[in-house]
This record gives sequence, C-alpha cells and structure tokens, in this order.
Amino acid sequence: MSRREEGGMLVIAVHGSADPAAGATVRRLADAVAARTGTRPRIGHLDDRAPTLADAVAGQPGAVVVPLLLGDGYHRTVDIPAVLAGTGCVLAEGLSGEPDVALALYDRLRAAERQRGGRADAVLLAGAGSSRPGGNAGTRTAAAQLAALLERDRGTTRVTCAYLTAAEPDVATALAALRAEGHRRVAVAAHLLAPGRFTRTLAGAGAWAVTAPLADHPRLARLVLRRYEETRARHPYAPGAGRAA
Repeated sequence: MSRREEGGMLVIAVHGSADPAAGATVRRLADAVAARTGTRPRIGHLDDRAPTLADAVAGQPGAVVVPLLLGDGYHRTVDIPAVLAGTGCVLAEGLSGEPDVALALYDRLRAAERQRGGRADAVLLAGAGSSRPGGNAGTRTAAAQLAALLERDRGTTRVTCAYLTAAEPDVATALAALRAEGHRRVAVAAHLLAPGRFTRTLAGAGAWAVTAPLADHPRLARLVLRRYEETRARHPYAPGAGRAA
C-alpha cells in the first residue's frame, strides 16, 4: 500500500467563483492530480458554493488540506484554519512564492506572446491583492522569479507588480506608469488561479497581451501533490487515514 493510500485524503481548498469557467479550470487541476495518483482529490470551496470546505472535510480526520492560494492573506491564515479547527485535518502550506508558480507564469507569458506574434517589452504581474501583512509577498516573489527567468531567456525585462484589490498600485495606474516609461508592448501576467471577475478586469485593461490563469497548468498539479507529500511526511501518524472519494 502506498503512502498516499495509508495517509489522509487530499482535499484542495479553493476560493470559488460564480464563473463556470473557474469550476472547469479547477476540475482540470483535479483531473491532473488524479492522473498522477489514481485517486481524485476532493474540492472544498471557501465561498458558499458546494461542496464547502467544511463539507469536504466532514468526518475525515487526517485529511490533508492544500490551499489553492497564491498568497498568505486572510483565507490562508484565518478562514481555512477556522474551518479546520477541531476536525483533525492537517493544513498544508499554500503555493505562495514557489518557483513552480513562476515557471507556470513564464509558460503562460510565452503562450500569450506567441499569440500576439512578438515579445513583450515590459511585464506587469497582476495579483489579487491583500491588506494583511505579508499577504502580497507571493506576488512580489513571483515577479522577482519571473524577471530572473526572462533575464536568462532574453536579457533584462522590466517586471513590476500591481493589484486588483486591497493594495497599490492598481493595474490601471501601473500600466500608465509603464507606458510613461516608453513601454508599448506591456504584457499583463495574471498571478491568478482561475477565470472570474479579476481576469475579466485584466482582459479589459488595454494591455498588449494578458496571460491565462494558472490552476490548470501542469506545474500547479505537481506543486499541489508536493505540498500533500511534504505535509504527510511531517504528520505520518495523523488519524483517520482514507482515500479521496
């Protein structure tokens, strides 16, 4: 029996969205995880969509919950721990600052550039934004990592950050600043996981190119599984071993 079979089930905590495309994107992520493990993870939503995270972990002590979040803001530090309190479930680290996220962003950027038939002369990394201390660190780290990848590939490229809510600068202000510097082909790299209100905002921002969200990129599935395995290794005797239904 594998460690994945002996350990708790994998539950992926997602924000949730009314946009059907968001659900489809998360299902593709779950499909990719299932293809690697033979077991489909459960999905638990942090908003009022079914199944909620509370529903997904109910009666499953020992489940490992991997937060599908790119920052350590309110959801990661308050919402999810509150739901899991007293359940016997184990919370994994989020995805903030992981090199796999930057590599996925790089792939998405290359795809957007191919579609436009050229290369961006500046990149605006757009994150959701958080007002909590440290909540935007993942976006800033991803920008630095993406800049390093681009420098290796094509030389120094201007990469800066903007936020869609709760932090500054906002996307419109940051785009205007880059254009004032003389950049004409500004690509917005969406530091976002799934389609929804934020991706629609970026699509209407007037940038030269906008990248697709990240959740269904193959590197995200690998990262979710690595978080699961790392957490199981730290909690090998968590009660209630079981496989995802």
